[in-house]
Amino acid sequence: MITRHFIDVENDGNTRRVHYRKAGNGPPLLMVHQSPRSSKEYEALMEKWSSHFTCIAPDTPGFGQSDPLHGHPEISEYADAAIEFLDALGIEKCAAYGFHSGGIILVTAAKRHPTRITTLAIGGYAIWSADEMALFSERYLPEFHPSDYGEHLTWLWNRILEQSWFFPWFATDDAHRLSVANDDPARVDAVVREMLDAGNAYQAGYGAVLRAPRDIPAADANVPPCLISAYDGDPLQEHIDRLGEMPPTWSAQKVATPADHQAVSLSHLLATETAMVDDLHEAQDEGFIAIQTDEFNGLIHWHGDRTANQLILHAPACALADDQTAGQIAIDLPGHGLSDGWTGETSTWAPWQAVIAAAADALDTSNIIYPTLPIGEPEKLYPDLAPDRFGNYLNMAWQIVRARHMFAPWYQVDAAHAAAFDEQRLKPEHLAAEHLALINGHSARQYHVALESRQKEN
Repeated sequence: MITRHFIDVENDGNTRRVHYRKAGNGPPLLMVHQSPRSSKEYEALMEKWSSHFTCIAPDTPGFGQSDPLHGHPEISEYADAAIEFLDALGIEKCAAYGFHSGGIILVTAAKRHPTRITTLAIGGYAIWSADEMALFSERYLPEFHPSDYGEHLTWLWNRILEQSWFFPWFATDDAHRLSVANDDPARVDAVVREMLDAGNAYQAGYGAVLRAPRDIPAADANVPPCLISAYDGDPLQEHIDRLGEMPPTWSAQKVATPADHQAVSLSHLLATETAMVDDLHEAQDEGFIAIQTDEFNGLIHWHGDRTANQLILHAPACALADDQTAGQIAIDLPGHGLSDGWTGETSTWAPWQAVIAAAADALDTSNIIYPTLPIGEPEKLYPDLAPDRFGNYLNMAWQIVRARHMFAPWYQVDAAHAAAFDEQRLKPEHLAAEHLALINGHSARQYHVALESRQKEN
């Protein structure tokens, strides 16, 4: 089972929060994701490798649910951040795996901290030519900020969609076409959501990787063993031929498929012994609890005071607020925020009540504060926001979060339903948080109906 955690990492008097996933019970394996993704992209691989390692996959700074680094960090700071994360966990040394930009971070970490990593496996290592770097310039990583009317969402959908058509994504000509083009809404949506989590912080992390020097360690360098491999269709496979001379414990190979890449990487990682570690550390005011009921089996996200006597529940299509006072703790309900979704039927109050009761018991609190329901019909309040081929669901959700500030219910746009509103709440940065909560609120309609049934029962 994959569990999720938060931990606070200290550096020069500054504290940043890191979110990480963990699976398995063997020696530790640090897994660093590519940009602009998060540790979620490793869930399937963690399930496979958890029989060999304790797989530990953090969201790198500024991505997923991890805080960004301050200022204008370079690759050395992201590499050091990975080692600081190990320090916070209490891990002296471990094996490591990284894909694309995750590999760049780890190779840099291995050169700067060679005694902390026992062995490395890397999926694709970019060695850019001067012409390629000139092509990237500033176009590859434009500023990404929410806009008043959601224009940023149209750009984002098409940018992520077409990055499987062309590389770099903006070079729309035959010379830069890829062989792995797709128009799979689920695949595009997964990356879109992670970009929405990162916001403009993606530019710092991704930019540091692009600017990073690509110097392979010298033949006599004191570095841990490393295997670099890349599969057919990976735009970095041709870069295997650019690596040049490497240390004797380093090797590189081209393989046919992603499965082949994973197989040779695992074989390499298992060839070097890594010591076991004790229990890992985690934050005390935020985390995840495992809940199992007849209809739910997964993780519930919580935030607040673990000595709390009040459990705060959010409204449908929202997520927990992180401003709890002493004596309060909040959770994301199933199918909302960072919590897992339902596995069974949720059309009545009983399944929701069972999860809430289990969470209250696990968090040792019993005074439950229920939300106020929004005005309107559930079928209209929460339309289908499943990802579609053209990304229309993103713009629909943006228009909803704007309208629901000005009308109650939001779909009744007339003078009779005008609502007073705080114009500050219409700023794009506020709408962006509500928008993400709405598209993450997969079970909003069911939750609303269930709360209505609870009110009728009471």
